[in-house]
Amino acid sequence: SHTVGPMIAACRFASHVEDANLLGFVRRVRVELYGSLGATGKGHGTDKAVLLGLEGHLPDTIDPDLIEPRLAAIRAEKTLSLLGRQSIRFDEKEHIGFYRKLMTGTSIVHPNGMRFQAFDEHGQLLVEKEYYSIGGGFVVNRDGDRVNGVRAAAEVPYPFRTGDDLMRQCREHGLSIAELMMRNECALRPEDEARAGLLAIWRTMAACVERGCKVEGDLPGPMRVKRRAAELYGRLRARSEESLRDPLSMLDWVNLYAMAVNEENAAGGRVVTAPTNGAAGVIPAVLHYYVKFVPGSNEAGIVEFLLTAAA
Repeated sequence: SHTVGPMIAACRFASHVEDANLLGFVRRVRVELYGSLGATGKGHGTDKAVLLGLEGHLPDTIDPDLIEPRLAAIRAEKTLSLLGRQSIRFDEKEHIGFYRKLMTGTSIVHPNGMRFQAFDEHGQLLVEKEYYSIGGGFVVNRDGDRVNGVRAAAEVPYPFRTGDDLMRQCREHGLSIAELMMRNECALRPEDEARAGLLAIWRTMAACVERGCKVEGDLPGPMRVKRRAAELYGRLRARSEESLRDPLSMLDWVNLYAMAVNEENAAGGRVVTAPTNGAAGVIPAVLHYYVKFVPGSNEAGIVEFLLTAAA
């Protein structure tokens, strides 16, 4: 809610300016962050997400190795490239406002409000848009309509709201949880597309773990917390294969995978929100255990696991 959503909202705003054929007229952009974003946004990296989003970057496509150098350049030069094409002056102290109060003037009330404004060379307001980051990377506009993800509740063959509902549906129809979830997914998209999307999620998780196991140094922030995953990875790799006969030894690897993701999250790297960024290490860690240590592991098993976990 504090990084993925704001980045998507910022990119959507910049794209809206372009769609209105106003990109070339913009000389200044102001961003106002309200409520929880205003109170804790700096600590969570909301300001960084907004800067990158205004430049046209999105959470699922940005190169994690590009993030810190690009942010450093924006801050040093006090210049931002709107959608990567329109260079404007941008001083965070002047052009990003943090407000603890809730955003007003819209039809909904939510603690994660954002207002974006674009001005021309005369200070005339060209475009103003309000968004809310409602969690899980989803963003709604001032009227509560989603601007990303599934726009409306689709009709699925096996709806459920609780665990009891889910298990009852599985028993009544003779389906596993994964089978039921896939049939519901197919109400939204073709099965091949659903499988491809799930495997893309897995590849993103795997890349996150791989990067987290390699990057050393300190995590961002005044406490200068040292990354531990890379050092632990080196120690585990140095162990003999004999050690893997001990089931508890495998848990060291599972802990490593989760730690690598958590450190990437803390550093502002790309993680899969599953179900939140703060808890994003659990699913990749279990999946890595399956892929690395379970004989016969395959893509079908990965898809089945993700479908089950998503329920």
